[in-house]
Amino acid sequence: MFAVDPVSRKFDEQIALTINQKTKPLGALGKLEPLAAQIARVQLSKDSECKKLEITQPGMLVFAGDHGIAKFGVSIAPIDVTRQMVQNFVAGGAAINVFSKQMGFNLEVIDCGIAKPLDNYRGVTQHRLGEGTNAIHQAPAMSIDQVRHGFGYAEEVVERHHLSGSNLIALGEMGIGNTSAATAMMAALLELDVSRCVGRGTGIDDKTFERKSALINEALKLHRSKLVSPIHILAHLGGFEIVQMTGAIMAAADRKMMVIIDGFIATAAAIAAVKLHPDARDYLIFAHKSNEQGHRIMLEHLKAEPLLDLDMRLGEGTGAALALPLVQAAINFYNDMASFAAAGVEDVV
Repeated sequence: MFAVDPVSRKFDEQIALTINQKTKPLGALGKLEPLAAQIARVQLSKDSECKKLEITQPGMLVFAGDHGIAKFGVSIAPIDVTRQMVQNFVAGGAAINVFSKQMGFNLEVIDCGIAKPLDNYRGVTQHRLGEGTNAIHQAPAMSIDQVRHGFGYAEEVVERHHLSGSNLIALGEMGIGNTSAATAMMAALLELDVSRCVGRGTGIDDKTFERKSALINEALKLHRSKLVSPIHILAHLGGFEIVQMTGAIMAAADRKMMVIIDGFIATAAAIAAVKLHPDARDYLIFAHKSNEQGHRIMLEHLKAEPLLDLDMRLGEGTGAALALPLVQAAINFYNDMASFAAAGVEDVV
């Protein structure tokens, strides 16, 4: 379905020279320098060696879906909260609304399969794969066909943003119980013990944490023989919103668009996407280090240096939204900062 090309390394020497000749000591802009180089690799082509970097029409895609495991006490919030929060997104009252408006994102909310359909879908894209997934400790979350259908839905969304002129999307999510699904996926994809992956999500107490860990272990034991590929892991352990985020990453990389990855849930989708298409990694920008325990291990696996560390664990794409000014700063210094020669400053390199 997707054809993801690696970024060209043809201009690496030119990119490094451009960055290193800016009026600053080598490496003085820290993480902004490799970020600028990453964006330059994606955006420069053989026909535009001197092209300026740019971000156009950035899109914030928030994928929502419900999880059967949420009915078994793995979260502080009941499953109805997913639907209520989607309504809050539509009303403009959530953190992601505030941050998207501030940062200049075009926000789109996608119902991937919340348990109870909305009464009015005005302002929400309806890409439902079902009325919430099955409880993963009892049955596969969904079918392989639903996974592939979800990839198709995600491609539709990304293509629409691409055709509108967007060259960057950011990913967010909403789904009570989705840290359980993402934890199970992480354990399966990285072949790790659940104890290294499971965290406290929205802030669960010790009793709920023990229940969550036990149910995830049950799920992995139940499906162990079927977890033979990222597609099967998504089908047996994932969520409708995680599937569509995975598809969105691959679709964006296929179109040579940058993707800002939010926290723990979005990074689980990123790992699945990179397992399916390793070259998709070149297009990913990691916004922040979540307060969720397993996120650090995920980032290490992907050799990712997140831009921010704010102790956030909200989801919704909030961390991804806050990273956009840093992405723009990397582009601006690459484009507009003077070189030593142009400024008449003695080269300190």
